[in-house]
Amino acid sequence: MQHVSESMFVGLCDIVGTSQEVAIRRETRDIKEMVERRVKPNGTIVMLSGSRREGFRLEGSDTDLMYWPNNHRVIMDMSQSEYYNTANTTLILSDSSESPPGFTLLQLLTPTTFREVQSACVRKNNRVYISSSIYRGLTCSAVVPNFSVHGPCGTGIVGRLEYDTAICFVCDSWPVSASSWIDRCHSWPASKVVGDIVRNGCHFMAIGHPLGPHEHKEWRISFSQAEYKLVYSMNHCQFLTYGLLKLILKEVINHQSEETNKLLCSYHMKTTIFWAIQQNILPHWCPQNLLAGFWVCFKLLLRWVYKGICPNFFIPQNNMFLTKVYGSAQNRLFLQLHELYKKGLACLLQSPSIRSYIIDVLYNPRLSICTDESITRLEVDFDIQLITEFKSVETLDANLCYLTNVIHIIEQYVESPKSLYQVVTLPRLTALIFQQTAFLLQNMYTNKRANKQMYIADKIPCHMLKLAAKFGCISDMLYIAMYYYKTFSYREALCIIEMTKVKLAQPYLMYYGHVDRERYTEAVGGQSWSTKMRQAVAVDMELGTRICYVSELIPEQQSALQKGKARTLIIPVFVMLHFLEFLCYRHIDTTLSQTALDELQVLVHHDRGLYVHDLLRDISWEILGICQQITGNLQAALYSYQQSLTHDPYNNIQTATQGRIQDIVQLTPHQYQ
Repeated sequence: MQHVSESMFVGLCDIVGTSQEVAIRRETRDIKEMVERRVKPNGTIVMLSGSRREGFRLEGSDTDLMYWPNNHRVIMDMSQSEYYNTANTTLILSDSSESPPGFTLLQLLTPTTFREVQSACVRKNNRVYISSSIYRGLTCSAVVPNFSVHGPCGTGIVGRLEYDTAICFVCDSWPVSASSWIDRCHSWPASKVVGDIVRNGCHFMAIGHPLGPHEHKEWRISFSQAEYKLVYSMNHCQFLTYGLLKLILKEVINHQSEETNKLLCSYHMKTTIFWAIQQNILPHWCPQNLLAGFWVCFKLLLRWVYKGICPNFFIPQNNMFLTKVYGSAQNRLFLQLHELYKKGLACLLQSPSIRSYIIDVLYNPRLSICTDESITRLEVDFDIQLITEFKSVETLDANLCYLTNVIHIIEQYVESPKSLYQVVTLPRLTALIFQQTAFLLQNMYTNKRANKQMYIADKIPCHMLKLAAKFGCISDMLYIAMYYYKTFSYREALCIIEMTKVKLAQPYLMYYGHVDRERYTEAVGGQSWSTKMRQAVAVDMELGTRICYVSELIPEQQSALQKGKARTLIIPVFVMLHFLEFLCYRHIDTTLSQTALDELQVLVHHDRGLYVHDLLRDISWEILGICQQITGNLQAALYSYQQSLTHDPYNNIQTATQGRIQDIVQLTPHQYQ
């Protein structure tokens, strides 16, 4: 049993992640959100929640996002109103007197300028309440294009990722109905974690209890923020056990029958392990006891299904099985789980993800199992994970006041204590801010100042971009080239492009997780992260859609804004390299311009995911078409635009593409009649 447990530990680390990989995922997200919240006192706050926030990257998982207006606050009783300035904060009162445990009505106390809140107001007993169902419909349609309702969320698909977006309200106070949870926390979590959770309050999600008296007006109390902090406080064996429960639910339990495959969800698994840890059923959670921990949780879940009661971890009176697990479906589910229980731990063999790890040990009982992460993972593995997570800190608002506030906040963070991966993430975030600020400044000053003032105004953004490239990665040099192109300094831009070309041609380049591990380790292994970034790492170009970087891409930026993808266009770095090279050489050497276009065409036509990710083929074909249209090759451009439309609309540029196609058809109508 001990050997099998250790094998499972290693196997789950392969699937779920090692403790170091999970820490990378969490800490890069945490610092980005910390910065955002500090600089958006009256804006809309976005919080990643659910399994991705907890540190999972399981295949097929959706992305859960919570949005709330930061100038609206829910209070638990009227006495709390004195802590807020109602001149700039809208107050909402939680009234749970008529609602089931875990649910409440929200009464609007002070005026709001938020149009969706105004439209969702309904009257009851001469008081104004916010209807959860109306608010959900209004806000989800604004944030999630082509959404469908999924519980309190609007579900939509961007590229191949499914997003669950919940628009909610925040409360700085811990709900009275969850006060018993504080008293229960004797052994877990630690008092420091409890204090942090209680200080940060809760949220209210736009969904009522289906059996409550005011289903369409009620709101559910959400502990999403508390939950990810509880998951953070687990040791890695507990976290892997949680991951194993999620896998068994997805690959075994939900494959039993159509009648029962939607009765249990991942949230029930999370609740199960929370109770199992807090009740101290298993004193020692370690690799050798991993399967014992899983079995404790499975038996607890079986008991709950038998009784038809799944107590919410924070408000136990809220039975989360009440409207789903009852009657014949409950009996059927219990019998299915009981059949798995009778098989014992052999039921795990039904999971295709983990079956091989168990079989290896069963057939090789003397197999040596190593659970030491420093041996099972190489330095390059963690570097790949860190680069992957950088994608989650790539988007900020294109507002100069906002960006200068971010710079000020980052100055403060430089001096404050930080974890290892926050130290690494901070320069990347700073580089992004400098890049956006530089182009914002350039856009502001263009054609608005005299020559001397323009010279000074040009020097500042250029210096910021060079500074960003010093502690950024290889691809950050192309922002300098973009700036030079935008300011008509074509030869300077081409010098930067040539330098970037040389670096991108290195055999140890790390891009999109593709890397020659031996050469990478040989070239930069053991060196500082800043050195690795400058010499061996490239990421895709992210252009904020509200900032003009390259005028040729303005229609695509406007299209993305109209489609709801309001933050960025994402462009493969090699596509951007050839694009800029083509644009610059047009003004210097037409032969070399054609060479750059030929290289771009070969890349877009023949790459198989090495340099152009499948999700970014829409923008890649679009850029090829733009270049072909500039040269006058309208037939080739038309083909490229048509190809762009056939690919995943990840960048939401279809409106621009269709407009460009229409332009060509109007120029040569006789060819397309």
